Amino acid sequence: MLNVSRPIWVRNVVLCLLLSAAGSIAKAQATPQTGLDRQLSRLDIGVVASAILNRDSNGTVAINTVPTAVNLHPGNTVGPLVTIRYTKSPYLGFEFNYAYARYTQTFTPFGATPTGGVQQNASEYTFGYVAHFRREFHGVAPFAGGGAGTTAFRPTPGGGEGLSPQARATYYYNVGGDYMLNKHFGARAEFRQTFFKAPDFETNYLTIQKRTTELQPGFGFFFRF
Repeated sequence: MLNVSRPIWVRNVVLCLLLSAAGSIAKAQATPQTGLDRQLSRLDIGVVASAILNRDSNGTVAINTVPTAVNLHPGNTVGPLVTIRYTKSPYLGFEFNYAYARYTQTFTPFGATPTGGVQQNASEYTFGYVAHFRREFHGVAPFAGGGAGTTAFRPTPGGGEGLSPQARATYYYNVGGDYMLNKHFGARAEFRQTFFKAPDFETNYLTIQKRTTELQPGFGFFFRF
């Protein structure tokens, strides 16, 4: 009898342990999020490849006391846009943007500079408000936002003509949509427009005192914690 009952007793103990373990796992899965988990779930980091489409600007400067019309023609290029976004609720969110682009500012006429252009690195640092609308369209969650910050224009060592770096106050708005590919990864398409005063690199014969704008359509991906 002992030899027969012992395996049954062992199996019963093992069964009880398995049921206890299963209950513990289910309880752990049902445990509410911690405060840190809740805050992280509101964060996402996105990287978008944006086309940088610049608009020309025109103004007048005094060259040798003679009023001279100057045209600013910035080149077009492509650059990355990195966004860290915190969404507390659908209509309450905040974001930090860093954008980078490299292109040439061409001035006509350009004073004594023989090349007629300034090659530069442009870095945007902006903060803004963003709202995500509750209604989705075929899985795409639309958003819109706007904000302000600064853009740093830094002439390059080789093609910057030795001019000084300069920062300009920058304002922007954006509209777009997010599409979740799985629980944590998604695709993002957006359109941005930025506004700032045309850079003159602290040089009087380039100071046209005109505002200009960039159009930035882009597409990329984001990671949600």
